[in-house]
Amino acid sequence: MALHDRAALVAHAGQAIARGSKSFAAASRLFDRRTRERVWLLYAWCRRCDDLADDQEMGGALGADAGNAERFETIRCLTGRALAGEETGDPAFDALGVVARECGLTVAMAEDVIAGFALDTDGWHPRTEADTLRYCYHVAGAVGVMMAVVMGVSPDDEDTLDRACDLGLAFQLSNIARDLAEDDAAGRCYLPDEWLVGADIPPGEELKPHFRRELVQLVRRLCALQRGYETSARVGAARLSFRCRWAVLSAMGIYGAIGREVERAGDHAWDHRITTSSLAKLGHVLRGLWLALAPPPRDFAVPQLRRRDLAGSGRR
Repeated sequence: MALHDRAALVAHAGQAIARGSKSFAAASRLFDRRTRERVWLLYAWCRRCDDLADDQEMGGALGADAGNAERFETIRCLTGRALAGEETGDPAFDALGVVARECGLTVAMAEDVIAGFALDTDGWHPRTEADTLRYCYHVAGAVGVMMAVVMGVSPDDEDTLDRACDLGLAFQLSNIARDLAEDDAAGRCYLPDEWLVGADIPPGEELKPHFRRELVQLVRRLCALQRGYETSARVGAARLSFRCRWAVLSAMGIYGAIGREVERAGDHAWDHRITTSSLAKLGHVLRGLWLALAPPPRDFAVPQLRRRDLAGSGRR
């Protein structure tokens, strides 16, 4: 696929988002065509990097750790070539090159995302709440920043980019709550050690039946963090164009529902993977329309840890 064949790259990216994230694919339909294509192009790169880093396919089961370093180096190399305007031979990385040139995405923005893959490659785990949030920044908050630029936010609009970062943080906190069992099976845990110690849960045993009550309390704490970042993100969403605002608020509802369902399910939250039905997604799209027409929250607490505090922590 030639680098300049934008239509083919968009088609490939559309297939990637349809397979990799039904929730985000549904929300992306609300963008105008040009923005939707650019969102898909950026998503294709994010999805491919994530799959390479975890040796998985379209966000499926995590693969083996063997070869982690080599796969991470592939991500760095192909991303660098794409941003330099070279053809990489991989449509997902070529997609990044196209959207970066169209929207002004920078090497530094991409490096912040890649730093998150480095953390997993190195077998990192969080010791403090701030560590967990820094991880969320690199794997999702930094993506939120790039998506905001794709939607037309100026790279110099620091406050709006902060709010876009907050949305990514909210998404990832919901994912962590939902995926505790899957992460545990892969030898990972993104709950901070200080939380586990405070709950008298030994490392690696958070999913054991006799610790479920304590785990539920920690997940409620995680979801409370999620709600704070979600509220902050709504303020930034109000500054987007109407269709972008509607799409973002719809996605916020879909992902936020994941965390709320985890809380509602209590100690049964990890008996099976929590998903959102098509009917429920439609409900969130309709609610997103209502929120897009309503004024943003007037009173909200700016999160204690903001983008500038969280960036730069993924150095190897």
